[in-house]
Amino acid sequence: MKELPCSEIYKLEGCLKALADHHNMVSVNFPGTYPKRPYSETLQSFETDVKSGKSKIMVIESENEILGFCKIDVCEGQGKIDYLIVLKEFRGKGYGDMLMNWAMDQFKQRGVDQIEIKVADGNNAIKFYEKYGFKMNAHILRMM
Repeated sequence: MKELPCSEIYKLEGCLKALADHHNMVSVNFPGTYPKRPYSETLQSFETDVKSGKSKIMVIESENEILGFCKIDVCEGQGKIDYLIVLKEFRGKGYGDMLMNWAMDQFKQRGVDQIEIKVADGNNAIKFYEKYGFKMNAHILRMM
C-alpha cells in the first residue's frame, strides 16, 4: 500500500470506470446513470482535495497497476469514506480490509468519530461496511 501522490492521480481512472460499471450493473433504481460526471472532472477534484489537505488517497498497487484505492475526506471534524474500490479480479485477498483499516486509522489519528459512506442501492458492499460498525442512517430518494 502507498499513499498516492497528486502526480499519479490519473492512474485511478481505471478503477473509477470499473466502479461505474459495477454501479450500473447492481443499481436497483438508476442502472446506466454512472458516472455522474466525466472522469477527468472527478480526478481533478481528487487532486484539488489532496492538495488542500482535505483528502488522502491510499492505493494497492502491483507492477505499477492500481488494484484498488480508498479516498477519505476530513472536514470540520467529520470523516467520509468517499471511495473504496478493489477491482473485481482482486477481491477476496484482503485488500478491502487493508484499505478500510487504513481509513479507520486515519480517522482515529485525527480524532474523528463521525464517519459516513454512501453506498448505491443494490450494492452488496453494505455488508462489508457493516462489519466495521456502519449502520443505515437514511435512505436518500432522488429523481433523475
